[in-house]
Amino acid sequence: MPGMTEQPRLLEGLDPEQRQAVIAPRGPVCVLAGAGTGKTRTITHRIAFLVQRGLVAPNQVLAVTFTARAAGEMRTRLRALGAAGVQAQTFHAAAFRQLRYFWPRVHETQMWQLTDNKFRLVMQAANKLGLSTEREDVRDLAGEIEWAKSSLVGPEQYPAVAAAAGRDVPVLPEQLSKAFAAYEQLKNRAQVLDFDDLLLHVAAILEDQPEIAEEFRSRYRSFVVDEYQDVNPLQQRVLDSWVGNRDDLTVVGDANQTIYSFAGASPKWLIGFPRKYPEATVVRLERDYRSTPQVVGLANQVIGAARERPAGTRLKLVGQRPDGPRPDFAEYDDETDEAEAIARKIAQLAKRGVALSEIAVLFRVNAQSEVYEKALSDAEIPYQVRGGARFFARAEVRQAVVTLRAAVAHGAEEEDLPATVRSVLREVGLTHEPPAGGAARERWESLIALVELAEELAATVPDAGLSRYVAELDARAESQHPPTVEGVTLASLHAAKGLEWDAVFLVGLVEGTLPIQHADTDAGVEEERRLLYVGVTRAREHLYLSWALARAGGRRYRRRSRFLYSLVPDEHPAALPNKVKQRELLSRPAKSAKPRCRVCNATLAGTMDIKLGRCADCPSDVDEDLLSQLKAWRSERARQLKVPAYVVFTDATLTAIAEQRPLDETALVGISGIGASKLQKFGSDVLALIQGERRDTP
Repeated sequence: MPGMTEQPRLLEGLDPEQRQAVIAPRGPVCVLAGAGTGKTRTITHRIAFLVQRGLVAPNQVLAVTFTARAAGEMRTRLRALGAAGVQAQTFHAAAFRQLRYFWPRVHETQMWQLTDNKFRLVMQAANKLGLSTEREDVRDLAGEIEWAKSSLVGPEQYPAVAAAAGRDVPVLPEQLSKAFAAYEQLKNRAQVLDFDDLLLHVAAILEDQPEIAEEFRSRYRSFVVDEYQDVNPLQQRVLDSWVGNRDDLTVVGDANQTIYSFAGASPKWLIGFPRKYPEATVVRLERDYRSTPQVVGLANQVIGAARERPAGTRLKLVGQRPDGPRPDFAEYDDETDEAEAIARKIAQLAKRGVALSEIAVLFRVNAQSEVYEKALSDAEIPYQVRGGARFFARAEVRQAVVTLRAAVAHGAEEEDLPATVRSVLREVGLTHEPPAGGAARERWESLIALVELAEELAATVPDAGLSRYVAELDARAESQHPPTVEGVTLASLHAAKGLEWDAVFLVGLVEGTLPIQHADTDAGVEEERRLLYVGVTRAREHLYLSWALARAGGRRYRRRSRFLYSLVPDEHPAALPNKVKQRELLSRPAKSAKPRCRVCNATLAGTMDIKLGRCADCPSDVDEDLLSQLKAWRSERARQLKVPAYVVFTDATLTAIAEQRPLDETALVGISGIGASKLQKFGSDVLALIQGERRDTP
């Protein structure tokens, strides 16, 4: 029988679980594939196995994934396995091809063009309604319209659905609804389609035109979906229209790597697949061939701490590689120290034979890249920024530098350089409070990074003025263009999805950054945890996790990410501060013992002294700015709870907090007036203020 001699070759080198997935009969198959477990190998071998057994012709298979790179890799592997002709494409590429074929038959016209300038149409819609047409505001509008369409939400339903979903809307929901409707009108009038329209029209045609649906389904008989945890409602609707009432469908995914919920992605279809198809073959791939057992163990710890994990997410990776070095944890005084230390470690890895192209520095937000760009440039280590422009090439940074130069030309020099920079940058949109998210948040992060550069310069060159600062920016921008040869990859955690390196540095792991500040729900925090899991599982051998207690040259108010507390080994130096505090808490004198002054160690007698934890005549190092914010927060909480302010915290307790600035719950409960009940009610808010999520802003 043709192809029979090829089948043993297709099964060579597969582990038992991979083999089970490959030889599963035609019909519904669900492969729950953990990071590094060979999912692409498994699904390509399954497709080739079905083809070579004669169960399906290559051109009858449609395999879809989410990036052109992944689709190209799939096609390359299939050709090598003797299955050339299989259609391996992204959802949008497949829909575009189908729509070009079917559109003239349905509409009796040529297919409308695919617009390459969606931004312009959204701007026109915003302008028509009197909304802001600033670039970042239009980007946010466009992003929210994309979310609505991918979630199968029309303009009329948008306000209610967005409220239920807790969306951070850039304008009032009713305004966005009108902008959405105006955008659709402008687009239809111009007879153009956006990318979401490709999917919407294909689904509508197959749902409403039985003859076309029958023709399509006679052509494509077998379907494969990679990264199934990332499908959104619109993509699932298209998939349903493709498959119809058949069940020859293989899906592959890992719910632990769901990191695009903000864009509408949901793992619910992956998790619910066995319920939809009770006869489905379900295979769990847990043997990790990418990472050392040490990296795999840490990854399991990260995801094992997740809350309310559905059964489909409870994969536990088992490392298959030889042992490697233990993951390295490091705490630094500030971000500059962190970046410079990492540049030194990269140089050491390079000397030991690790290729620079096999090293990555991953961060949560793109604005974090600047300090690493500089540190690597200073160390003469080439690098490339993936998934985003270099810091000084970003539009908001270029605009800010132009504005700063203009301020120099007009003589805007003050004694306090950081204050001057903050004042100037207000002209280009720097606000006291960070925006909730989206493009506006990214722009704010870039601008606040410029303020931090001013703080760093002021700390190292006390008499530096604005002109000196602008010259420093120009020098940095000029030096940060190394040749685009083999170099270290700088990327956000989202941009790193699907990639892997021999050595990975996960940096800036502090509260407010990971989890990000606006992850203010349990679901949001759990997505941030999955993002860390994705970062950890990018490393094959060397893994470094680090954080800094301060911004460049600033006060050490930050605390490491909550996700790290159970990961840092007890004996590690980075764990000592917290362990010391725990021992101090355990060894605290009994209530009958006399409390002592934390400044001079004298016995405290007065009620106020005990509250403050120091003698009345001992020096106070109260942070007035923090105290002011604490009082404002207390007033708001008291108003919400409809109680007097002192019921939340007394003035003495707030003063003690502003003096002692506790960085974790252990230290916080050490302050008189804060017990378990108040810790539970107010602890996270207070620590957020101390840690700086709403501080160090202009």
